[in-house]
Amino acid sequence: MTDGDHEGEAEEAGAQVADEKKEEPAQGKGKDEEREEPPRKEGRLSRLRFTKKKDMPGGLWLKCESCGEVIYRKELEEKGRLCPECGFHFTLPGRDRIAMLLDEGTWEERFADLESLDRLEFTDNQPYSEKIDRAVKRTGQKEALICGTGDVLGRRIALAVLDFGFMGGSMGEVVGEKIALAAELAVKEGIPLVMFTSSGGARMHEGVLSLMQMAKTCAALADLNAAGGFSICVMTHPTTGGVTASFASVTDVILAEPGALIGFAGPRVIATTIKQELPPGFQRAEFLLEKGMIDAIVPRTELRETLAKLIDYAK
Repeated sequence: MTDGDHEGEAEEAGAQVADEKKEEPAQGKGKDEEREEPPRKEGRLSRLRFTKKKDMPGGLWLKCESCGEVIYRKELEEKGRLCPECGFHFTLPGRDRIAMLLDEGTWEERFADLESLDRLEFTDNQPYSEKIDRAVKRTGQKEALICGTGDVLGRRIALAVLDFGFMGGSMGEVVGEKIALAAELAVKEGIPLVMFTSSGGARMHEGVLSLMQMAKTCAALADLNAAGGFSICVMTHPTTGGVTASFASVTDVILAEPGALIGFAGPRVIATTIKQELPPGFQRAEFLLEKGMIDAIVPRTELRETLAKLIDYAK
C-alpha cells in the first residue's frame, strides 16, 4: 500500500466522521431548535484529492535498495531491471534472464519435468509439499533451476539459471540433479556450461538431502573439467549459503553483476558472531573482486559479448 493509499483512506474516514457528527442533533436542544452552523474554512487536507485504493493498481512503483530512488516499474522493466538513477541490478526472473541472454529462437529447455519430493514430510508453518505446490502455481515451473541449451551470439551453450522467485532459488535434490545433468549435457555435446546463480542457499526443508547437493554439484563440475569442458558461473544478487559454498565457486571463470551480495552467511550474522564491525562494502561483488574471489564484474548490458569472448578464448 502506498502513502497515497493511506492518506486517501484517512480522508475518507475523516469525511465519514464529519458526516456522522453533522447528522447528530445538538444535545439539550430539540430538532426545531437546531441552528445551521456557519460553513467551516476549508483546510489544506480537505482540498487535496486522492484516488481511492480500489482505483489505484498496486505495484506500479518500487524503491531502489541501493540509492533509494522511487522507480516506475514499467521503466525498470524496459531497462532490463536496472535502476535508471544508479544502475543497481535488480534480481531478474529466470525466464527473463534467458530471453535477455540467448539469441532469439535458440532456447531448448531440458529436464523440465523433474520435481521435488517431500521425503522428510517436513512441516513448519505449513507442509513443505504445500509450499512447493504454491511455488509451482506462482512461477509456472516445477523447480528453482531452469536448464537447457541455446546460443549466445552464435555460440552454443548449456545453460542453468536459478530463479530466486521459486523459494528463494534454494538448492534441493532437484536443483542438484539438474546441475549434474547440465554438466553431463555439456560433456556429451562438447559445449560450455554457463550458470547464473541467485539463491538463498540450501533448501533446509529437505534437511541433509539438500546439503548433499553441495558435494554432488562439485563432483559434476569436476567431471566436466576432467573431460576438457569449460564452465562459467555468473553470480547475481543475491548468491548466498550452500550455493556460494559449492558449484557457484568452482567453475573455470567466476563473474558477478555489479553490487551483487555474495557470501555464505549474511553480513548481519557474521557481525553478530564475531562482534566486530565489518568493512565497507563487505560481501559485495566489488569487495570480492578486490580480494580475488571472483574474476570480473560485468554489467548486465555487457554479458552477452563478454560470455562470447570467454567461450572463444576457451576453444
